[in-house]
Amino acid sequence: MATPTRMVDFEVPEFDYTDYSNRELAAVPLAVLGLALLVLLAWYVLTGVPVTPGIEFTGGTEVRFATADSQAEIESTFSDIGIESLSPVSGENTYILTTQSDETGQIESTAQDAGYEISSIQSRSPSFGASSQQQALYGLLIAFAGMSALVFLLFRTFVPSIAVVLSAFSDIMIPLALMNVLGIKLTLGTVAALLMLIGYSVDSDLLLNNHILRRRGDFYESAFRAIRTGITMTLTSIAAMITMTIVSSLLAIPLLPEIGLVLAIGLTADLMNTYLLNMSLLRWYKFEGVTR
Repeated sequence: MATPTRMVDFEVPEFDYTDYSNRELAAVPLAVLGLALLVLLAWYVLTGVPVTPGIEFTGGTEVRFATADSQAEIESTFSDIGIESLSPVSGENTYILTTQSDETGQIESTAQDAGYEISSIQSRSPSFGASSQQQALYGLLIAFAGMSALVFLLFRTFVPSIAVVLSAFSDIMIPLALMNVLGIKLTLGTVAALLMLIGYSVDSDLLLNNHILRRRGDFYESAFRAIRTGITMTLTSIAAMITMTIVSSLLAIPLLPEIGLVLAIGLTADLMNTYLLNMSLLRWYKFEGVTR
């Protein structure tokens, strides 16, 4: 008879929150959030946008072709059109080139003159890219606003609700700032990752809030039960995202490395925001705010 498989169980040490004041708990996540907002502001001042957009939002062309030339030779061939990115496909003499130029005729003739075998070429006009960018922004705002409204309906009190919303906001701002630092552009894939982060963040915060506010028992006992479950779930997700990032990078799979890295960063930020920032606000509400 086969032995049933079991999920990996992380040993979560019991953190003594009584050693720290609410201000001390909130200081680190608020400082990191402030730094992230400063990076986004500085990027906006320098470039005109808070996060560098990809060709889906600026317009441009993506071409996939096969060649025996080296990467340096390919860059020399397309030097006149301005290469945005050039990625080899693992296991093949195939490359994916992106450029902000939408002159597909010129790009195609340049590739053919160099003897490259084109397998696909896709172009997006700047006006269509701007429209896609606006729709993606609206999608993020609507998702965040809907999440916030749902949280306020669930708890009907300001402090527990704002704790969830603030944590989710920080979980998005920190990855956005690090995208600029790491050179990851805002694409449809990274927007999808940010939308998933909203769901991940709300899940862990609601778990903590429900255990503390709606279950009987000591505050710290209820908190640790939620922490043990929440950290196990989040660490498992982070491990999965890191694995996906490494494997997809080695295999040169487009989009997946950026999506996995953004999710891993956001989930790591969620650990800090949920169990330091959210926890400090809940403790203040439970022991001080409620009685006033």
